[in-house]
Amino acid sequence: MHPHLMPRDIGWIEVITGCMFSGKTEELIRRLRRAQYGRQPVVVFKPRIDGRYAEDSVGSHSGMRMRSVQIDHADEIPLHVGDAMVVGIDEAQFFDEALVQIAENLANEGRRVVIAGLDLDYLGKPFEPIPHLLAVAEYIQKNLAICVICGNPADRSQRLVRGGDRVLVGESEAYEARCRLHWNPKDFAPLQESLPLGPNLAEGH
Repeated sequence: MHPHLMPRDIGWIEVITGCMFSGKTEELIRRLRRAQYGRQPVVVFKPRIDGRYAEDSVGSHSGMRMRSVQIDHADEIPLHVGDAMVVGIDEAQFFDEALVQIAENLANEGRRVVIAGLDLDYLGKPFEPIPHLLAVAEYIQKNLAICVICGNPADRSQRLVRGGDRVLVGESEAYEARCRLHWNPKDFAPLQESLPLGPNLAEGH
């Protein structure tokens, strides 16, 4: 038996997590593009609820894009995987618990599964199915953003607009990255409380 630095001839799961603006999607795209450069068949999935950049691609806040398949539920993933050996899944927090077993099944088939998503919601509570995926993944990367208040490492997503729903898809007009000290789930920016939802804001369940 000779130890390997990376898995060989088996599948595995990688999870990239962190708060808003921590570069999760950017890292996802970077890994998937490297796989493409290596001539490995790649397929990428995103939840239909996330239409911030384009319907047919995943996108990062920095402007990176990659063609993807839009789906409503995790159980649609096996229908579109085809012969892909590398499977990317973005915004995994918008999918249900079925994603965990699906990711396990894909890895057991010998595929590499790369997943990105928020680990905490705006109230600071674990955002399933990410915690469960972290438990079964071979590789985990937690990204930190920069607190907009003090510049310290940030691991929390501060919601800036009122909304009772757990899911509120938005960008910098709806969220900021905050450190532990300056994050307050009950603190909303007063000038934005009554603003109507614009084209980059969409609520979902």
